[in-house]
Amino acid sequence: MSDDEPAENIFGGAAGGGTERAFASGDHPETPLVERVVDRLGERYWQKTYGGRDAFECLVRTVLSQNTSDKASQPAHDSLMARYGEGDGDLADALADAHQPDLAETISAAGLYNQKSETLIRLAERVRTEYGGADAFDEFVRDADYEEVRAALLDMKGVGPKTADCVLLFAGGRDGVFPVDTHVHRIARRMGFAPPDADHEGVREAIEADLPAEKCGFGHTAMIQFGRDFCTARAPACLDDPEACPMADCCEQVGVYPATGDVVDPSEAAD
Repeated sequence: MSDDEPAENIFGGAAGGGTERAFASGDHPETPLVERVVDRLGERYWQKTYGGRDAFECLVRTVLSQNTSDKASQPAHDSLMARYGEGDGDLADALADAHQPDLAETISAAGLYNQKSETLIRLAERVRTEYGGADAFDEFVRDADYEEVRAALLDMKGVGPKTADCVLLFAGGRDGVFPVDTHVHRIARRMGFAPPDADHEGVREAIEADLPAEKCGFGHTAMIQFGRDFCTARAPACLDDPEACPMADCCEQVGVYPATGDVVDPSEAAD
C-alpha cells in the first residue's frame, strides 16, 4: 500500500458510509471474469449499497480528490465543511460567494488548491443558477433520468467521467455505475477483463457490460482497496509470490513479468 493513502478506502469499511448488504455469488466458470473478481473482493472486504450522500457535497469532495490521495483530500474536505458548511445555510450559496484566495487556503491540503478553488466556485455558481441551490441539485441527481444527470454533470467544466460517476453512485445511489479511478483502470486491464489499451471510459464500459448493476457500487470501492493492498502499480503482490495474491488464479497478469521482475502498463505489454 502506498504511504500516500490511508489504510482503508474512504468509502469502505464500517465507517465509510453505505448500507451493508449480502449479494449472491456468481463464482462459477461461465460467470464473466469481472463478476467473479468482484464477488471475491466483496467476500474479502465488504458488500454494500451506496447512495444518500448530499450530491453537491459529494461533487465538492470528488473535485478535491482529483489528482491527489484520500490522505490529502480528506483534511481539505473537513476544513472546507467547517468553514463553509456549518449551520443551516446552503453550501452552494456559501461557495458561490466565497473569496477565492480564502477558499484556496482552506483546501490547500488537497494540492492544486488555486485551480480547485476556482472550479468549486464556478460549480457552486452554476448549481445555484441552474438548480436553485444544493437541495434542488440533490433532488435532480437522485430523481432525474440517468443519462440526463450524467450529461449535465459532464457539461460542467472541471467534472470528468470519474467525478460524475462518483456523484451518481454515492449521492444518487444509481445501480450500474462503476467509477474508474487509477486503481480500477490498472487492475481491469492487468487482470484481463478490459482491453490492455482501453482508456478510462473503455474500462468503465467493459465492466458495466459484464457486471450485474447491483454489484457495481461495492465492486468499485473494494477494487480500489485491492489495488492498495495487493495489485499496486509498481510492485504487485504476485511479482515475487503468485500465492500472495488472492486473485492469482483468475488474473492474466498483463504487463507483469515475474520471471524478470518487470512491470509495465498493460498497454505496453508484449503481444
